Amino acid sequence: MATKSPASKSPVIAQNKKAAFNYFFEERFEAGMVLEGWEVKSLRAGKVQLPDGYVVIRNGELFVVGCQINPLGTASTHVRPDAVRTKKLLLKKEEIRRLIGKVEQKGYTLVPLNLHWSNGKVKCEIALAKGKAEHDKRDTIKDREGKREVERAMKSVNR
Repeated sequence: MATKSPASKSPVIAQNKKAAFNYFFEERFEAGMVLEGWEVKSLRAGKVQLPDGYVVIRNGELFVVGCQINPLGTASTHVRPDAVRTKKLLLKKEEIRRLIGKVEQKGYTLVPLNLHWSNGKVKCEIALAKGKAEHDKRDTIKDREGKREVERAMKSVNR
């Protein structure tokens, strides 16, 4: 069900790589998603974009806003697909209450990390995150470039 998730080992549908660059993750949660039939078919085809998505809390419920699921060309004619529809997330009530308390603290936000399959159902991994300052982002870039240089040097030595 909706529980704290370790590193997800399920087949990943979409990832939000930008989130790791912009935020420090405190806790991760796995939440179910309320989807329509055409959205599930589009997810199977990989027609989803997650980087602009974020999680909001309205009336004690969690919603993903900005997650774009593009409809397939073969979508039903009697359904009007809305690609940027707000999607409801399903978590246990006590987890939602705890997240509401944390998000009300200064600097905390909820960020969707990825969409993945779990037992035939679509799950959204969300994180309680704190925004990075500009100097932290520069440090991240510096570390990444340093690792690349080391890998290049090791690759040339191994040849």
